[in-house]
Amino acid sequence: MNAPAPKEAIIKMYAAREEIHPREVKGTFATLRRVCVWLTQLLFYGLPWLALHDRQAVLFDLGARKFYLFGLVLWPQDFIYLAGLLIISAYGLFLATAVAGRVWCGYACPQTVYTEIFLWIERRIEGDRSARIRLDRQPWSLEKVAKRGGKHLAWGTVALWTGFTFVGYFTPIRTLAEAALHVRLGPWEAFWIVFYSLATYGNAGWLREQVCKYMCPYARFQSAMFDRDTLIVSYDTARGEPRGALRNGNGKDSGKGDCIDCSLCVQVCPVGIDIRNGLQYECIGCAACVDACKGVMDKVGKPRGLIRYATENALANGWDGWRIGTRILRPRTIGYGLVFVLMAVGMSTALALRTPLKLDVIRDRGSMGREVEDGRIENVYRLQLMNTGERAHWFRLAVHGIASADIVEEELVDMAGASARAVPVRVRIDRAAVVTGSNKLTFTATAVDDPALTVTEQAVFIVPR
Repeated sequence: MNAPAPKEAIIKMYAAREEIHPREVKGTFATLRRVCVWLTQLLFYGLPWLALHDRQAVLFDLGARKFYLFGLVLWPQDFIYLAGLLIISAYGLFLATAVAGRVWCGYACPQTVYTEIFLWIERRIEGDRSARIRLDRQPWSLEKVAKRGGKHLAWGTVALWTGFTFVGYFTPIRTLAEAALHVRLGPWEAFWIVFYSLATYGNAGWLREQVCKYMCPYARFQSAMFDRDTLIVSYDTARGEPRGALRNGNGKDSGKGDCIDCSLCVQVCPVGIDIRNGLQYECIGCAACVDACKGVMDKVGKPRGLIRYATENALANGWDGWRIGTRILRPRTIGYGLVFVLMAVGMSTALALRTPLKLDVIRDRGSMGREVEDGRIENVYRLQLMNTGERAHWFRLAVHGIASADIVEEELVDMAGASARAVPVRVRIDRAAVVTGSNKLTFTATAVDDPALTVTEQAVFIVPR
């Protein structure tokens, strides 16, 4: 007889998701998270409605290629400032992570913020954790349809307003609101409102912890910025183990640690992990488990801090808060801090010294230089002027570097604030003052009402044989 063929082993490359219903928790860090939610959303939803100099205070006008940041007007030529801002933000994040772990993820990350908002809506409509679990298990009924429908309608409203606000940073939000009210949205505005709304609805309403576990790259490389002196949410194993339930009313149980194995730290975790298993990449450092454990320790009459913000060295050596604080300044944090400060100072200095006037000179290549009726040599240029300030100015154009050089016609140029203009210019020079071939020439544009506002640009004057 032939032996039966062995059964094929099925290896799952992706673990099936278990629905997580985080329990609501109150405490210091929960309050801090709510404060961060309010601050970030007041900033996000409110900034587009602020006006400054008869325009939107913060607007990234891609069509006009102008970027308004309060009193600052940036152009594509100012991309270096955006690069500097990104570098400063990156090193600020590195520094915060080296000092205090994933505080960004736990308190200010948009995924965390909108998940908190959506969870708040869910609790208000469907009830607390146990009520939501019961609702999941119940068969569909009119009550279940009403609760689920109301929840998703509220989620969709928040997501739609979020998408509308996001697009309001790129299209003047008042114009966008008027177009939306009259159903006259352009195709791109409509697309991005819907796209960003769906992204918010899907990420905060459905994916939630899946984004942190599988989609966010920060969770994967955060450990490169951690060391044994990084402040992280930690479980004090030496104090808590062996864990076990209380068997008497006075909170003392011989041979047991302080952990009573109530699992509240797991129930309140938004990513569904057990902090008692040690540091895990899924942990976002929100400290919900810290607040939950504090309440339990208070009830059983034991000191707080079984789960707390601590460092590996502090847990191993029994350090107090003062000793932990002395380890904040160490080579890693000093390095991140120095780069952060130097970049911030350099960026601030560059912006403070930035001249709100730009000049590009393009010589007409269709004409290499010609002799005109008075025997002089003429070259034609196009001067690209950009007034990046908010005030209108008259600018006087001039040429230097070659004796007898002058501009034939227009020497005064009127420019509005935050505008660009191409000015054709003809320059003539006596042949005796130049040599055949190329000669260096300097163009200058100076504001008539503000002589300190001036800019120069080099060019070449061609003399034919």
